[in-house]
Amino acid sequence: MKIKETTLFFSAIVIAMLNFPTMAVSQDKSPVKNIDPMFCMGEYWTEAQGKEFLEQMRQTYTTAAAWKKRAKQIRAHILKGAGLEKFPEKCPLKPIFGEKRAFDGYQVQNVAFESLPGVYVTGSLYTPTQVQGILPGILTVEGHWDLPTDYGRYRPEAQKRFASMARMGAMVWAYDAVGFGQLADFGWRHVHPRSLRQQLWNSIRGVDFLISMGVDPKRIGMTGASGGGTQTFLLTAVEDRIAVSVPVVMVSSYFFGGCICESGMPIHKSKNFQTNNVEIAATAAPRPMLLISCGGDWTKRTPEIEYPHCKYIYGLFGKSDLVENAHFPAEKHDYGDSKRAAVYVFFAKHLGLDVTRAMNADGTLNEKGIVIEDQKVLYSFDDKHPFPAHGIKNNDGVVWEK
Repeated sequence: MKIKETTLFFSAIVIAMLNFPTMAVSQDKSPVKNIDPMFCMGEYWTEAQGKEFLEQMRQTYTTAAAWKKRAKQIRAHILKGAGLEKFPEKCPLKPIFGEKRAFDGYQVQNVAFESLPGVYVTGSLYTPTQVQGILPGILTVEGHWDLPTDYGRYRPEAQKRFASMARMGAMVWAYDAVGFGQLADFGWRHVHPRSLRQQLWNSIRGVDFLISMGVDPKRIGMTGASGGGTQTFLLTAVEDRIAVSVPVVMVSSYFFGGCICESGMPIHKSKNFQTNNVEIAATAAPRPMLLISCGGDWTKRTPEIEYPHCKYIYGLFGKSDLVENAHFPAEKHDYGDSKRAAVYVFFAKHLGLDVTRAMNADGTLNEKGIVIEDQKVLYSFDDKHPFPAHGIKNNDGVVWEK
């Protein structure tokens, strides 16, 4: 699998608060110019430094109250670093709905809504065909897979996941990352200095959208792999309405995200503050969280380092059973079959879903009847639903404050 992280990747080993040597290098090993010293990008630390940071920080929170104080600081720092210390006024979503397409056990409807005036978030809503009662909701956004046949939420494995979770009984909002999909054709760019801010705000409004669609506000989950995993733990950190989180192949003590949408704003560090993605993910405590890790990327030591740290924090609340780790040592950086199976079981347990609608009795996936749609079929705008005249067609056209 080709990962766009390799093209957006800023591999860096930089000092934080632990007096480590300062150095920043790009993927081609040449110096990266004009990187803000407060940005933590790529391999910001070595594995040993990431482990040492967690060991030192663990000594500073030995009670639930102490962790709550730390978590509050982390949330505040993320919002300030992302330029969301003060939320913009929430505009009406004004969703534009496409026609529903019915399949075996689920249906799909393309949607676009406004996260800010004229700023459209595009995606598709997957729902069960036989709706019974109030549904739980799941948000999911994809990482940086960028081959024309292996891209974003249009990838076959992604569509299988959305459809399976809908079959299980969830309303699933699968949406484009900033500058992905149809809006990229209009002029939006993913690699933009403020893409992290826009993407996090779009995700916050995604929660608003699901609630507006009638989901149970107390049963909302989120998942995503790679850059989508980053979005999962960032949103969960700042959004109490996320009840269950599953970041996939992303939570690392030393790797901070290689794309500007993950670490291109100072959300991890300031002159008197430092955190990493393990602590950010752990702000979910004591809400249920599943860490998915593998042997083929920066999550290879999750069972030894990242997971025990999170479990320690959950233990401060007496809820160590609410955080789990599914580790696949022989697998690579993806959201493959075994990872999806683990996620289905976890969501079923904590969101009240029927896992038998997505898995066979022997634990294998049951994806029979799921239709993989063409990318353009999943686009929100077409001749019947044209892009609005007041719609903003590039990142620089966004107005955050009146």
